[in-house]
Amino acid sequence: MKSKEDHFEENISRLLKLAQDAEQPCQAFADSLVNSAVNELQEHGTGFRSLRSTLSWAAAILVVSGIGFGMLILTNNRPGTAPGEVPQVQEPIADSTDRTTGMLKPAKIEYTDGAAPKQAVTAPKVTPAPPRLADTRGAGEEPAQTGVVERIVAAKNPAKPLDTSSVTIDSVLSEVKRSEKGKRNVPVLGDAPIVGGLFRTGKQGESTQARSSAVKTHVAAPSVDLSELKPTRRGRRPAVGLPAEPRPAGYPMAHGGTTPPNAEPYDAMFFKNYGVNPFIDTEDDHLSTFATDVDTGSYTIVRRYLQDGHLPPEKAVRVEEFVNYFDYGYPAPQEDVFAVYAEATPWRFGTGRKNSHLLRIGLKARQVSEENRKPAILTFVVDVSGSMNRENRLGMVKKALRMLVEKLRPEDHIGIAVYRSRGDKVMDYRGLNEKHEILAAIERLHASGSTYAEEGIRIGYEMAESAYREGYINRVILCSDGVANVGKTGPAGILELIEKKAEKGITLSAIGFGMGNYNDVLLERLGDKGNGHYAYVDTMTEAQRIFEYNLTGTLQVVARDVKVQVDFNPDVVRSYRLIGYENRDVPDEKFRDDKYDGGEVGAGHSVTALYELKLWPGKKGTVATTHVRYKHADTRAVTEFKSSIAVRDLREGLADASKEFRLAATVAEFAEILRKSYWAKGATLDRVLHNAQQLSRECKDDSDVIEFVDLVSKAKRLMEQRSDEPVEAEEE
Repeated sequence: MKSKEDHFEENISRLLKLAQDAEQPCQAFADSLVNSAVNELQEHGTGFRSLRSTLSWAAAILVVSGIGFGMLILTNNRPGTAPGEVPQVQEPIADSTDRTTGMLKPAKIEYTDGAAPKQAVTAPKVTPAPPRLADTRGAGEEPAQTGVVERIVAAKNPAKPLDTSSVTIDSVLSEVKRSEKGKRNVPVLGDAPIVGGLFRTGKQGESTQARSSAVKTHVAAPSVDLSELKPTRRGRRPAVGLPAEPRPAGYPMAHGGTTPPNAEPYDAMFFKNYGVNPFIDTEDDHLSTFATDVDTGSYTIVRRYLQDGHLPPEKAVRVEEFVNYFDYGYPAPQEDVFAVYAEATPWRFGTGRKNSHLLRIGLKARQVSEENRKPAILTFVVDVSGSMNRENRLGMVKKALRMLVEKLRPEDHIGIAVYRSRGDKVMDYRGLNEKHEILAAIERLHASGSTYAEEGIRIGYEMAESAYREGYINRVILCSDGVANVGKTGPAGILELIEKKAEKGITLSAIGFGMGNYNDVLLERLGDKGNGHYAYVDTMTEAQRIFEYNLTGTLQVVARDVKVQVDFNPDVVRSYRLIGYENRDVPDEKFRDDKYDGGEVGAGHSVTALYELKLWPGKKGTVATTHVRYKHADTRAVTEFKSSIAVRDLREGLADASKEFRLAATVAEFAEILRKSYWAKGATLDRVLHNAQQLSRECKDDSDVIEFVDLVSKAKRLMEQRSDEPVEAEEE
């Protein structure tokens, strides 16, 4: 715990940094620090031990007062501001925004049967959870890494004179500090300015070396790898201090040798190119139909590539998974299963296109509290083949499963199956009253042999079917690198095992681990056809996101076979293209075929789809009508509703759109450039980075956006390096 003196010194340091940004009004913050300093001086008035201490406190107050007076002068001299007036920055209020609360308003929806469906949901009886065990780590495992602030405080010796001679900007700004309110400040990301919380230094474009002279500190901070400090989603507890998994420099190649073929950064990575959606004239086809998708695996895989210093393969990028990784703050419905949000604005991306608009359609599923979550019967199917020894993948799987076990309730049950050269049932279902046995079974898992994925998945489903209980969450959780080299090894063969089981209500979460000898194609298809989802875990923080912070949404499905059909008005819309969702396409005539597979949406999850539109000039009326059709999670009763957006609802420009809309657009542009989409020709990451930096200033509490800036900066640098590389002449 920091002392008041530590907090006071830290606040002075932050104020010094804030003072360098003349565009940031923080007079109130300066006043609050002056008052805090005076109060603390009064409290310690008789407790100072020496004249030196008294003078240091007095000097601090003079510094703060001087800064506050200087900032007041800067504020008064700004153009367009009356003397003594603090400029008010007002974000335009959109038509889809509640002017009273400032929150997004859901679009009006109309049910096809004239009435909203009745959701007969009974909250299960919840028994109090038993006390947590004091320590569930495996033998020899190190305790969790100490938080950054605690390490800084431990490194400081108040008895010694302050020495800043060895302090550099990188050593200080690589630390993530918490304020008294628990908010987290973020480090410099590449050459981007520091934004978020109360911490900002320098001006945009200014190098870290130039800023180093302006930073003063009393603590020599230890070096911290940014990979250890993965940001988490908005509103969730930051996972600071979790160490990244070790990434050995060398390990056996999947097919022999010592170097990945074709100059690839990793060997045996399996992706599939699903193409890019074209523009479609509404006079030819005015309907666009797709199954919902809440997968995020593509984004986290690409994140791993970039953080390791490599550009990702183009076919590894699925735009909808990039867009749906982020939280856009859609308010959840209070009574219905879904709320619909729509927003559109003129949009420029790439070159050679005019009259371009971007339409965002968002669905938000109803929330289910942890207390009201259904009890769960979970079947862990764990890949323990030899490839899971690479990068200690199995070690990360075991940590993730232990994390999941700690979040379960007494009425939940767990069974475990594994596969290597053969599949095997390791542990029959046990409740949390036998948590020691569950954790011991997880700890005993070790990797060896070939990969008979087909048999292991079949055994897992047989276990889940035998333990199936109506009214429970019946879920298989597959943890694997996706590689199969015994039995049926392709997606089509293994999918036959799970499609029939999915119809009975046994869903699948496919969780991927590892780089090199990794099959994204198989895991992504298993997640889709298993009526669940697909995610990729690159750090333990991502495991927390899936298994701890969002466990209810991960496990409990609130709508099945969700399909969306957008009907564009040919009198208003000339042509359109769906951005992403290439592998989730549904034939228009299958929209109301309830035997045709759609997507599953978990509690509290959101789905975002983006369309680029070309409009006829001067037209008025409805732009598009969105139809959503789904099955009730328990009764399988079918519900369909629709919602429309009209020309009068269009924004005048992108600057008038909500920051969430601009975030979705910027993320989509980033993904389109990375996958070298035809529609991204002429687009560069310079604009994307500029927009991302602006968004990071507006979304100060969203650490995913802060991390996004870092990823764009890395990708831009890697692309520039690639363009500078000499092209080798081809041999004749």
